[in-house]
Amino acid sequence: MDVMVDDRRPANPAGGTDHGCAITIVMPCLNEEKALPHCIANARHALAEISRLFSLTGEIVIADNGSTDGSASLARRMGARVVPVADRGYGNTLIGGVRAAHGRYIVMGDCDGSYDFRDAVPMVAALLDGYDFCNGTRLRGRILPGAMPLKNRYLGNPVLSGILNLLFRSGLSDAHCGLRAFTRSAFDRLQIDSEGMELASEMVIKAALLKLRRTEVPITLHPDLRDRTPHLRPWRDGWRHLRYILMLAPEWLFLGPAAVFGILALVSLTAILGGTEQAPFRMLGITFGDHWIVIGCMAAVLCHLLVLFGIVGIVHGLRSRYRRPPWFWSHLAEVVTLERSLILGAAAIVAGLWIIGAVAWDWIKIRFTNPHEIRALVAACTLVIIGSQHLFGGFLLSIIGGNRARLQDLPQA
Repeated sequence: MDVMVDDRRPANPAGGTDHGCAITIVMPCLNEEKALPHCIANARHALAEISRLFSLTGEIVIADNGSTDGSASLARRMGARVVPVADRGYGNTLIGGVRAAHGRYIVMGDCDGSYDFRDAVPMVAALLDGYDFCNGTRLRGRILPGAMPLKNRYLGNPVLSGILNLLFRSGLSDAHCGLRAFTRSAFDRLQIDSEGMELASEMVIKAALLKLRRTEVPITLHPDLRDRTPHLRPWRDGWRHLRYILMLAPEWLFLGPAAVFGILALVSLTAILGGTEQAPFRMLGITFGDHWIVIGCMAAVLCHLLVLFGIVGIVHGLRSRYRRPPWFWSHLAEVVTLERSLILGAAAIVAGLWIIGAVAWDWIKIRFTNPHEIRALVAACTLVIIGSQHLFGGFLLSIIGGNRARLQDLPQA
């Protein structure tokens, strides 16, 4: 990310100098000239209150994402420090601003007038009490008339926050609130890399995965002061949030469907084995004939593939140090190694090819007429496919894990 720090550092609005400050209020900015004076003045009041209550100095950082309306020069005149961020996007802008911050404690909030930075004072108090992450909650606070569209208030935010809490149990009621506070060390541990609005979800998810100490504070959402269309695009940004939530939940995205396909494969193949080609098994009015072995083997292949995808997703999270191992990981890591994956995969392939060879020999003996060993042939092809997936999947796991042959050797968050 291309971040250019403005070296002109004015006196700190809450007293002291930037280099000695403890609190940094970071605001992402893209053509916010109309709302910026109110937001900076409001942030100065918040820093003054923090200074009075906790004897901490602070600074205001405006992370400017290429404004063309004079926002940057206005912010400098009002005593804020401007950090130009070249890479476009809400997430990139906030990351650039936080990286350039001098404070040990960071408060982030939009500079459109929708947030009162004085609501962040109890957030700072929570950080001083030992919390790593403090989120604002509009849903348990106040939303003033006209401050939030109805589809966001009653559909977007509750649904996305509900899904996030179902998958990650963050304990936060408003996972997409734009006013929040966190320690600098916590931010470094989160390894944030979202370019857009999904940064809000990423921070909460990774804070939950890493089991950071987190809490929330009720806040008031005000109508924004802009006279133009907001940067937020509800449907597009909502999908980006949902997509990111699923990407960080490989247990649900891959292992959940894998369990469904596994049950389907088990039921289908067990029913097939319960009968013969001449007298197929019947249950609940369903005849489990030869066509069911195709369905069962398809389900088995998908189950195995999704399990591999799920393990790869978990390994990536562990390797990137933004998550802790799931409850089953210690048992799995003891048995999964590259060498064992290669041996099991090769054994399945050899077994499948041996069966295919036997079927081919029988086919030759009947002078290439219609073969009857359909079940054996389908099962053999399934063994070859699953064996190939397992063999090459072992290599993929080692590559994603940083060339480690054993899951036990992966770094821990």
